[in-house]
Amino acid sequence: VQLQASGGGLVQAGASLRLSCAASGRTFSNGAVGWFRQAPGKEREFVAALRIRERNTAYAEAVKGRFSISRDNAKNTLYLQMNSLKPEDTAVYYCAAVGTRPILSALSMAATYDYWGLGTLVTVSS
Repeated sequence: VQLQASGGGLVQAGASLRLSCAASGRTFSNGAVGWFRQAPGKEREFVAALRIRERNTAYAEAVKGRFSISRDNAKNTLYLQMNSLKPEDTAVYYCAAVGTRPILSALSMAATYDYWGLGTLVTVSS
């Protein structure tokens, strides 16, 4: 299974970006997919997740109302729409997936996910 994240770049504060994560080698019809990020010198942190079959979503408080996670089942591709970007959103963004259905409270835990992409860098200037 490979997850390929793309869409990162350098933008100014207030701008929008859409990240994509294409999955190959397996079709995730159940389970969950998510986005995490890691800023320089910081731990990897949860951003957003989607439980595939139920369409439940979860967001970190820092991104609620600004970021939106979605998935195109036909394309087996995950998206993260990021609006009103702030300098503190600067990080490498990683997509992740798990083939088994996790409980809702586990969506924000990195250990829940079996598969990880290499990450795409998002830089937000002030």
